[in-house]
Parts: sequence; C-alpha cells; structure tokens
Amino acid sequence: MERRPTIIDVAKAAGVSKSTVSLVLQRSPQVKEDTRIQVREAMARVGYVYNRSAANLRSASTGLIGLVINDLRNPFFTEFAASLQMKLAEEGYAVVLANINEDAEMQAKMIVALIEHGVSGFVVSPAYGAEDNTLEAIARAGLPAIQVFRKVDDRDDLFPFLAPDYQTGSRLATEHLYNRGCTQVAFVGGLADRAVTMERMSGYLEVTSQRGHEPIVITGAASHEFGVRGARDLYDNYPDVDGVLCFNDLVALGLMAGSQKLGRSIGKDLRVVGFDNIEGCLQSEPQLTSVSCGIPGFAEEISRRMLAWLNDGTPPELGGRTAVELVVRGSS
Repeated sequence: MERRPTIIDVAKAAGVSKSTVSLVLQRSPQVKEDTRIQVREAMARVGYVYNRSAANLRSASTGLIGLVINDLRNPFFTEFAASLQMKLAEEGYAVVLANINEDAEMQAKMIVALIEHGVSGFVVSPAYGAEDNTLEAIARAGLPAIQVFRKVDDRDDLFPFLAPDYQTGSRLATEHLYNRGCTQVAFVGGLADRAVTMERMSGYLEVTSQRGHEPIVITGAASHEFGVRGARDLYDNYPDVDGVLCFNDLVALGLMAGSQKLGRSIGKDLRVVGFDNIEGCLQSEPQLTSVSCGIPGFAEEISRRMLAWLNDGTPPELGGRTAVELVVRGSS
C-alpha cells in the first residue's frame, strides 16, 4: 500500500516551505490568501488529509478516544471497555463508546459519527462483515486505530492488531480435560466462518490430533441459548462425550445449565471448560473452569500503546499475542 502523503509532499507540490504549510493548516493570519489557496490546491492534488484532532490532542492535556465494541452484551467486552476507560481516564482522556451489536453496517455509521465528533483515535473490536470497507473511513481520516480481539483489516501499518493467545488457551484447556480423565472431548460454540472461532478451536484440534482422536465440533452462536441447545445435541448425538471446551463462557454456562436439566452431573459425568473467565464463572454451580485473557492488563497495554502513538506519532508494533491462563474450578 502506498504511504500517506505528508506536509513535506504538500510543501514540494506547492513550492513553499514546510513551515508555511503548517501555518496554513493552523489557519494562521500570517499567511497571504493566495499562498493559502496555493497550499490547499496542492493538498488536494497529493491527497493530503490533515488530522486536526490528533494534532490538537498532542498539544492538549485531554482528548477523546473512540471505542467501538462488537457486542457489549457479552460481559467479556464490557470488562474490557470498563478497564480501558479507566486506564485512559488516569491519563486525562475520555472514551466515547459505540456498541455496534455485531452489525457491520451500524459499525460503519458509528465510526463516521465518531470521526465527525472529533475523536483523536480509535480502539476497535470489530464486527465481521463488509471487511473491505470496515475501517476505511478511519484510514481516510488519517486517525490512529488499533484492532483488538478480532482482525478484519490486514493493513498492519494503519491498523495494528493485538489479541490474547487464543491458540495456547485452547490447547491448555483441552490438555486439562484429557488429563482429568476425559476420553472424548468436544468443542462447542462460535460461528464456523469466523477467524476468531478457528483460533479458539486451533489448540483443541492440535491436541485431539496428537492423541489420534476425531474432533467433535458443534459450531453456532456464541450465546447462552446456543449452549443450552448444544447440551441437547451432545446428549442425543454424542453420548460418549465426557469433556467439552466451549468457545466462550456464555456458551459454557448455557451448556452446563442444559446438561444439568438432562440429568448430567457437571464435573463428574461431564467436564466443562469455558473461555474468557467472566464474572459469571464464579456464580455458577459448580463454578466454571475458564481460560483467562487477563483483560485488565490487556486494556492497560492498549491504553499505553494508543497514547504513545498519539503523543509521538509513531504506530505501535503490535501483532503479537498476550498471555492467557487456565483457571481451574469445579466444572472440570
């Protein structure tokens, strides 16, 4: 991808100095009107877009960060939003939150609205759908933006990405179930065409393959309701399954509830592990074993990287994965 034009490119095209271009961008009265027009025409020719909000933020003590979340009904994302808001607030920044309810069309509208309201940067946990255009408005505006948890745009120079190490978490959970004596382990939940589903399933597939077992996968919505339905599916069609790794904790809690209604004892007849370690894991009976993604620490890292980007203009080198941990409780 071609690099974005700079004020140096504008200065060369207009035949003026870089400082003159800066004065025009700052709307300084020191610049003559004909020079101002000359610079504006050069900006149009080279395709330069001035990121006024980011420039203002670098010279001010407060600013606005747009936080776009795919589904705030999921406590996992709610915890992240709250943690990030608190970390940014400690540095004098405010968060403008947009819940887009897994709707790519709504996401595009909200991103434009946030740009129009002068946010200086974005943290986006994106909805899937129309990936080619999901973040294009942010690119045109020249605003810093970090993708978290899900990656829908591969332009790492524009939209660096960071997520927990889902593959390792999946592997740890599956190995734990086999080590607890399970003989057939299934994976339940997550839509089949989603990259995040494949990541959270990857460690499971790795371990089952190493043990010479056929994977048993039931994909679907990442919801409590689907977990209840998954319990019935396992009971009717896979009666020998005695261990389950779920796409997330909502699915796991639903599967536990559904299995208990069918007379299965969780932690004995059926061992269950979730993913995300939401607060609800502690409220179930038995308490749910889950893969913790360390959300407070994750939010702190995102806050640190975003503020550094805004303050010095250098995109963070992300793309890695943050550590996860298996938290063992009564369900397994």
